[in-house]
Order: sequence, then structure tokens, then C-alpha cells
Amino acid sequence: KLNRVRSAVAHLVSSGGAPPSRPKSPDLPNATSAPPAAPPQAPRSPPARAGSGGAAPARTVEARASFSRPTFLQLSPGGLRRADDHAGRAVQSPPDTGRRLPWSTGYAEVINAGKSRHNEDQACCEVVYVEGRRSVSGAPREPSRGQGLCFYYWGLFDGHAGGGAAEMASRLLHRHIREQLKDLVEILQDPLPPPLCLPSTPGAPGSSDSSQLVGPQSCWSSQKEVTHESLVVGAIENAFQLMDEQMARERRGHQVEGGCCALVVVYLLGKVYVANAGDSRAIIVRNGEIIPMSREFTPETERQRLQLLGFLKPELLGGEFTHLEFPRRVQPKELGQRMLYRDQNMTGWAYKKIELEDLRFPLVCGEGKKARVMATIGVTRGLGDHNLRVCSSTLPIKPFLSCFPEVRVYDLTQYEHCPDDVLVLGTDGLWDVTSDCEVAATVDRVLSAYEPNDPSRYTALAQALVLGARGTPRDRGWRLPNNKLGSGDDISVFVIPLGGPGSYS
Repeated sequence: KLNRVRSAVAHLVSSGGAPPSRPKSPDLPNATSAPPAAPPQAPRSPPARAGSGGAAPARTVEARASFSRPTFLQLSPGGLRRADDHAGRAVQSPPDTGRRLPWSTGYAEVINAGKSRHNEDQACCEVVYVEGRRSVSGAPREPSRGQGLCFYYWGLFDGHAGGGAAEMASRLLHRHIREQLKDLVEILQDPLPPPLCLPSTPGAPGSSDSSQLVGPQSCWSSQKEVTHESLVVGAIENAFQLMDEQMARERRGHQVEGGCCALVVVYLLGKVYVANAGDSRAIIVRNGEIIPMSREFTPETERQRLQLLGFLKPELLGGEFTHLEFPRRVQPKELGQRMLYRDQNMTGWAYKKIELEDLRFPLVCGEGKKARVMATIGVTRGLGDHNLRVCSSTLPIKPFLSCFPEVRVYDLTQYEHCPDDVLVLGTDGLWDVTSDCEVAATVDRVLSAYEPNDPSRYTALAQALVLGARGTPRDRGWRLPNNKLGSGDDISVFVIPLGGPGSYS
């Protein structure tokens, strides 16, 4: 009990408080509400101290902002030190104490090999209860747990240029999703199509009499079909935007440094929603089949979107960059010659006469993991990065970065799943050195060694995936069995079982 009290106090101190109220979301609560059957929330592991012995208050605040680990790991101070050791790179997983993550989810992580001072990845796993804000009829709803919804939530947040954005997103993004779902509680449980408009109080700002609206109706002969599924997708998308806006407001007062990629899974009413903004990825391995549930958003995959924005708003390029792409940097001696290029409309290549503006640095340059936007950042979607500037310049990069995720949906009710069917989430530290097929092979190898009803099998699988990507230490760094370099990045992995005993309880 004493340890729980200490951890709870550390959680309250390190959480930094609830997000401030927005005009559109005045009741964003301080903590996740859950039904009585939901497992209790574990306390956040206390942050590492800046040094041994007593640290000055300012140093302590800095450490809290820069280094804390996921709540469910329940790390002791000694465990935090081991988790922060770049030399040993010990794999961390939740303790096997009988209180498991929802669905017996497996999780494992390891710190980078010296790329950054701390592990800048963060993770979150929650059971979240949503109480409806109002009824569709417009009448105030009496608070009742029986009328609410419960969703399961997993999130991986890969931070860069500091861990503040990832830590903040891991604490608050699911709360924004809950807030967006409040208006949908009754609608999602009604088999009828969603209403076109939510009723407003008569006389309230924004209310109007539809009989006074006049306009051509020929093009509105029928109403577009909107599904319940698309409402959930829209709620998740709006939550990402609200999270990004909150980071913009609080980036100075709460030391929300850097940015983060975000990979989120929401299970609601029989469907799995996978939302990705960044270069983390998710795949389903079902009966040996690989089903991609996300794609990477990098300067290469989003080249045409970036180039189109640079073409439409050249002021964002600051006279320093060109939206055109060339196979290599154009040289002054090549003025007047015809060189290969492509613009925002092209997937192929053509020739153009080189002009003076073409000597500017390309908006998108490099290939693979070395591809960059404005020679600075290698991901094009995520949260945060509001202070990011081009090196040796005041030119902001944020206008080219999108906070909106791509959301893919998987209907669990359409298939009979066995205990070996899993959804694997991983930050890019996993996928940089591990292919989808290698992940599927590891799934088969590890799970076949355990009884189907053994809940520890999914943690063992997550650990095996992290160890396989990390490699072993040798004279020339961390190496894989084939002697290729292992991942020197932070690695975080969730393994979510899609079938078997207890998965949907």
C-alpha cells in the first residue's frame, strides 16, 4: 500500500495537471473515467532524478519534463535507472504480477544506443468510459453509466527533438478522443443513420429556423450516406487536431519541447480503429496472413502534398527553397541546360530548362531514412514541432507538417480469430531493421512455444520483437545475427491479441 501511495503521489506531481478548457470542450476532465469493471489505472513511474542525492528544484522540473516512463511499467527508481542505461539497453516490460494490461496485451521497450539522452518514446494503454453529453432529442441527459460507452485504447508516441510532446500526448490524447465521442454516445448505439444536425437550444447562438433558408435545391436531391464508423473516424481525427492545438498553446509554460509521431488504436463496438500520424506502423498477423493497418508518412511518401503546398503558398518557402524536385542539387554551371525534374503533379520525370530559381535548395531532398523536409525533419505527420525552424534560419517548418492521422478500420466481428492472431504496433525503431514477414515469423515462432491460454505469451512476443530489432552488443555496436547493424533507435512494441479467452472481456 505504501508503494502505491508513493507512486500515486509521483503520478500527480509528474502529470502536470489536466489540459486547459477549450470553448468547444469546456468539460475536459482531469482523469479518465472508467466503469466499475475496468481495471484500475496503475501509477505513472516516477521520473528519474537529475543526479544522485538532492537535486535543485529547477533541475528536478527539467528531469520530469524530459524523462518518465509509461505508467503500466511500474518502474522503481532502480528500474528507471536501468531503463535509462544506453550501454546495457535492458528490455522493459510490465511486471508479471497478475494485474495485466487489457486483453492481456503484451508490451516491451528499450532505450536507444546513445541517439538521445533519454528514451523519447512513450506509450499508453487505457480503458476509457464515455458518458453522453446530451440526447439526440436535445433534452439534457440524466447521468447514467448504463447509457455510456467504453472503448479500449493503445498509443505509441515516438518523440523527436525532446520527449515533452510524446509525454504530453501519452497523457492526454485519449481524453480528447473521449471528449469528441461524448456527442456520439446515443447516436452510435442507435441502428438508425446518424442525424444530419444535432439539435440546439431554441434561441441559443447558432440556432436557426430551417424554413427561412432559401437556395437552389437541385443538387441536394439526396443526402449523403454517413456511417457510424465514419463518425468515430472523424472523432479521432478531431482529437488529434485538438491535441496539437493544445501543445501549441502550452509549449512554453509546460516545456512541451519537440514533436512526436503518434500511432493509436481504439477498439469500440466491435471495430478496431488504427490512427497513424508519422513513421510508426501497425500490422495484423492473422493465420499467417499479413494485413497492413497503417503506412509511413515521410518526405518521400508525401512528396506531392508538400510540393503542392509549396506551389500554392510560395511565401512558406521564404525564397530559400524550391518546390521542384531534381535527381540531385542543381549547380550554377548548369543554368540554361535541360535537367530531369518533377513537380507536385508528376509521378514520373521530365526535362526542363534550369533557371535561377532552380538553384534553391529543394523542399524535399534525400532518399529513404535520409529524406528530409527543408533539410531538417524526416517525418511529415505528427504532433507538436511548433517551434521547429530551418537550421540557421527563422523559417518555420510546421506549416508543412500535418497533425491529422490516416485512420484504417478493421471489423473484428467479420472473422473468427484464434489466440495466435495479433495486432502488432511498433515505432520505427522496430520497422527500420525488421520486415513484415520477419515479424510474422517471430509471431509464429514465439506463440507456438506457449499454451494458447497463457496470457504471458503476448509479453514474451513483444520482448522477442524488441530483442530481435535491438541485436546484441559487439565490438562495432549492436548487431543482428546476420551481422547487420541492429536498431540504435528507441524501440517500443505493443502486441494486441485479437482472439482467444478473455480478449473481449
